[in-house]
Amino acid sequence: MPYRCFDVSFERQIAHIVLCRPEKRNSMILEFWDELPRLIAEIDEEARARVIVISSTGPHFSSGIDVSALVGGDDSAQPGDAPPVSHIARQRGARFYATVQRMQRSFSCLEQCRIPVLAAIQGGCIGGAVDLVTACDMRYATADAFFTIYEINLALTADVGTFPRILRCLPDGLARELAYTGRRMSASEALSSGLVNAVLPDPAALLEHVLGVAREIASKAPLATYGTKRMLGYARDHSTADALDYVALWNAGMLQVDEIAEAMRAHAEKRPGEFAELPRIRRVPSEE
Repeated sequence: MPYRCFDVSFERQIAHIVLCRPEKRNSMILEFWDELPRLIAEIDEEARARVIVISSTGPHFSSGIDVSALVGGDDSAQPGDAPPVSHIARQRGARFYATVQRMQRSFSCLEQCRIPVLAAIQGGCIGGAVDLVTACDMRYATADAFFTIYEINLALTADVGTFPRILRCLPDGLARELAYTGRRMSASEALSSGLVNAVLPDPAALLEHVLGVAREIASKAPLATYGTKRMLGYARDHSTADALDYVALWNAGMLQVDEIAEAMRAHAEKRPGEFAELPRIRRVPSEE
């Protein structure tokens, strides 16, 4: 299926998703919010790859949310209707809330999918783009990249995912400074602060590096990688005691002894391992 906001390719068990609207600085238009979760679900549910890489085109990774996606006209009124102002305000508030929840789900799918997601960031990573990349497992940047929680400059409170996620990536005081001021964080500062894993000189070197990391991850047992991603997310959000109990229960049900044996044989024989792929996810038919 063709997508308006993305190009997608598959090679060596890596799904490469590319933001493809450079002439518009890869702004997040209405279609973006439907296409991204549909893409991620297709890759994950059909087990089409072991790793996902998200990169971009043009001078900036993304300029963030197209504000028209949030500020639309009221299309619910009928000719001759004249609802009270308070009714319109409540209706708009409820619609806005539903819209933001939909956008939040579009990024939460990156955390919830079974496959590691790597972001390759060049140029500006602005506003909603910060929401996107902080939902990824790892982030890599070019030397000219910068990050900005830009919403404060537009009299907005960032609401699509920045705050709960960036506080897990950066010290509290630094995250607050970025959020209150809307200033740019350079790639070098992002690296020293732990927001990105590595900084590369240019987009070509960036993509080569990120795809190299992706290939290394793809060489591992997919079921073990899935379990590892699940455990890392659970441990981040729960106490040490709960996380220890959960990983023990997980391995009690999910540990694959034959995969361990194959990994050991492959290591001894200096060859790639032959591992089972993730099972496809079967959708439950919806009731008519």
